[in-house]
Amino acid sequence: MADTEAGLEGDHFSGLPGDNRQVTLIQAEHIGFVGTLMGQQVDPALLRRNIVVSGLNLMALKNKKFRIGEAVLEGTKPCPPCSRMEENLGHGGYNAMRGHGGLNARVIQAGKISVGDQVVVLSPDPPGPAEN
Repeated sequence: MADTEAGLEGDHFSGLPGDNRQVTLIQAEHIGFVGTLMGQQVDPALLRRNIVVSGLNLMALKNKKFRIGEAVLEGTKPCPPCSRMEENLGHGGYNAMRGHGGLNARVIQAGKISVGDQVVVLSPDPPGPAEN
């Protein structure tokens, strides 16, 4: 359950209302790449991210609202690796995660998120320059 007050129910990080890192997301494709850099299979649980998504560029969701399940989130900023990556992945884990840490988000509307829920973008892209 995603909550506007505390982020994700049961998460080790109980954010403040409106905090820009209540939820952390990572791309499945980046987990595979980090594994390649580390020369090992990487268990997503070791990366300390809440939600794994695939088939979309998470950075495109920065400053956008999107729905996962019943919850509405807003992408806030890239999620940098933490110092625990050396402990969790081994020597070089922190550097392997640089640029592949995913996206932080805040909960805009509370709701249930389940495995297999799709990510649906709610904020339209701003209009681009006029074409001639």
